[in-house]
Amino acid sequence: MQDTRYTIHDKKYRKNSLSCILHLVASLRIESLRLASCILILLLFASCAPIHYEAYPETSYPKASPSETKLPHTKPPEAAVPKSKYIVASWYGSDFHGKPTSSGELYNMYTKTCAHKEYPFGTRLKVTNISNDKSVECTVNDRGPFIAGRDLDLSYACAKEIGLIGSGTAKVRIEHLGRDTRYVKEVRYSPARAGSEGPFTIQAGSYKDMSNASRMKTALEFKYSKVYITKAEVNDSTYFRVNIGKFSTKDDAYRVAKTLADEGYSTLIKHYDERI
Repeated sequence: MQDTRYTIHDKKYRKNSLSCILHLVASLRIESLRLASCILILLLFASCAPIHYEAYPETSYPKASPSETKLPHTKPPEAAVPKSKYIVASWYGSDFHGKPTSSGELYNMYTKTCAHKEYPFGTRLKVTNISNDKSVECTVNDRGPFIAGRDLDLSYACAKEIGLIGSGTAKVRIEHLGRDTRYVKEVRYSPARAGSEGPFTIQAGSYKDMSNASRMKTALEFKYSKVYITKAEVNDSTYFRVNIGKFSTKDDAYRVAKTLADEGYSTLIKHYDERI
């Protein structure tokens, strides 16, 4: 007869062991559910918590001062000039040699400069004549050309280098090389007339020759409105001043003057002058 004591004992042991294992598994599942519930609750609370964003103050403009003191100046952004573009170029020479450009420099037909209607003064360009593949590098220091169908006026030196003298005009490719930030100006205030009460205007140029003032007025009107010329008598000399706008406060005038200064214009905020 087979001894069944150990067999029965083994069965009871196995049954008890299985019960323990099942109980342990059940306990672990309950604890896991509790842990998951806690995590879910924490996530819900976190989603309801307020989110804090760092606040950045708006750009503030220096307060206008009735002094001639120059204001702090920051480096302007790079000129918005396409890296490469095809346009029509012409050139100008002896008729303008020695006369003031829109940037304030005297035009020198033998230096490598050019005129453009919009690019900030100091913009560096590489100009390539498509017909012969000759290139020259030049700096924008003037406004123009003022003839329909033309986009860039080269100095005599630049035109000669790319074979443009004979034809007068040519299709060219221009490439933006950066900007000489030495052309950037600072906003100034007139000490005598820029009091605390408006209205105010911005002077962008002053010339003894009316033709130079008219030329600058035409250049500014490509981008700005309400450009006008006033006449002033200073020490028995007559000056023709090119002005922009009529502003009720100095801060309003400063916003426009800052843009002009960044483009390279010598700007002066002063009390509004009646037109002549």
